[in-house]
Amino acid sequence: MNANALPHAARRGDKRPARGNGIRSGEGGSGWLFTAPAIIIIGVFLVLPIFLALWVSVSDWSGLGSPINSQVGFVGAKNYQSVLTAGGLAEQTFGTSIRNNLWFVVFVVPLQTAIALFLAVQVNRRLLRARGFFRTAFYFPSVTSAVAITGIFIFLFASSGAVNQIIAALGGTGPTWFADSRGIFHIVASWFGVGNNPPGLSGTALLELSWWDWLSGPSVAMCVIIILVVFTTSGTFMLLFLAALQNIGGEIEEAALVDGAGPFRKFFGVTLPMLKPTLFTVLTLGLIGTWQIFDQIYILGGGKPANTTLTPAFLAYQTSFKNLNWGDGAAISFILFAIIVVLTALQRIILRDRSNKERLDKPLARLLRNGSIPPNGGAQ
Repeated sequence: MNANALPHAARRGDKRPARGNGIRSGEGGSGWLFTAPAIIIIGVFLVLPIFLALWVSVSDWSGLGSPINSQVGFVGAKNYQSVLTAGGLAEQTFGTSIRNNLWFVVFVVPLQTAIALFLAVQVNRRLLRARGFFRTAFYFPSVTSAVAITGIFIFLFASSGAVNQIIAALGGTGPTWFADSRGIFHIVASWFGVGNNPPGLSGTALLELSWWDWLSGPSVAMCVIIILVVFTTSGTFMLLFLAALQNIGGEIEEAALVDGAGPFRKFFGVTLPMLKPTLFTVLTLGLIGTWQIFDQIYILGGGKPANTTLTPAFLAYQTSFKNLNWGDGAAISFILFAIIVVLTALQRIILRDRSNKERLDKPLARLLRNGSIPPNGGAQ
């Protein structure tokens, strides 16, 4: 290579200015100065309490005085063992809360995701009039007070409430929603003559509960909470799906129509694959939110009837602030945190995201194979 072709500065042996000597050399310190208040607030009111709660979960703190004084001793995993492996009422109650929350997640997450996606597709239609009104109407329950909506549901599902009145008008008899502790799968099994604790399912399986208990499904009372949560959260996730739908190029939909794809084929073959990142976000937020449900449980009686609406989040509060067993309550909180992390990681593996190019190429490749889009983009 000819030396004359080198840049003039390189031939002179000039060096670039050392980092930190430029016009922006002081911006780093200014940035830390402006973010320091937020960092201090997060550290004092979020990070520090988390570490204190972790210490409480492995200590014998009684709730009196500071948890870091010299009289508080380290007990290791004793608090975790008392709710996981020690047997007795504490383990059974924790197992009941896990079972309730597990069925709650199984029903709520798919329902709220499907309904949110359906609503987003409907309000994204160009031919729909008053789209702004419908978007606001569907989103409104999400910004309404959870206490207010729960109070409305208490009146709707009361023994003489509107729901039972409608069931009676149709010739049926509504249940006592908030007092019925039977699991819906147990109710269905009783229709076929299967009694309580059938042979083979009556032995203790996990966390002091039998397989028959684990397979009960959500109770009738929990079904009301499922309906309530789906009603109040679908609007928020609808907006996420709506934003993703509006980012899909119109030329892709036009190419699918030219290819002869009907509405279902276009949705499942083109639209849905391109919504995968948003779908993962919605499922993750739904999973985390459903394992942390607390407000509705507190308002509706704190686990009644017969602990069939009890959840780990409420159990941690109840154990700590009502039973004053701070170590077990903190241990339940961190077990719940571990459950959320593990399930989120599994969901991430199952819905492993691909690169944007690969995600976009698959629907486009299908259209290219069918000749809907010329390989050269239509250029002559």
